[in-house]
Amino acid sequence: MFRCGISYPRCRWILPLLLLFAIIFDIIAIAAQSGWVEDENAKTHYASMWKQCRGRNDEWDCKSLMEHPWAQAVAALMIIGLIILIIAFIISFVALCCTLNISLLPLVGGLLIFAVIIQIIALIIYPVKFNELIYEGYYDYTWAYGFGWGATVLMLGCGILFCCLPRYEDELSGMAKTKYIYTSA
Repeated sequence: MFRCGISYPRCRWILPLLLLFAIIFDIIAIAAQSGWVEDENAKTHYASMWKQCRGRNDEWDCKSLMEHPWAQAVAALMIIGLIILIIAFIISFVALCCTLNISLLPLVGGLLIFAVIIQIIALIIYPVKFNELIYEGYYDYTWAYGFGWGATVLMLGCGILFCCLPRYEDELSGMAKTKYIYTSA
């Protein structure tokens, strides 16, 4: 005999852990000093969410992007998304790891979906406005920008799971009867 399906009691620990990874990815994306955008091999121009630098070898002239309203909006949206993510993580940890409070799970899912929407807006505004500001050829969106998208995708997946988990209260609490696919005669 074998059992099939998701091990719901494990979800109680895995989902907050995934949210913790999303927090780490978001912090990396926000705090990165380079790595959002760079020209070919970062030879003459690169930019983060906060500043852009031009130059060659060891002589770089850096300017803040915070002079532009779109860059301020991107920074604000990413930080607000991170704050909402941290609040959702704390609530999910309390709801799943400390006590099993099923009524808080849709709240966490809603917060995560809201944070996803905010961060998607920020992650779309940045390349559009950056390309309008500086279009000098071919640019790559690199590792830190990818961490921003990685955090957003993790939040989306967790948000969907948190919205679906209340239907499986018995499975989460371990009170559900085991369902077998195959039994021997």
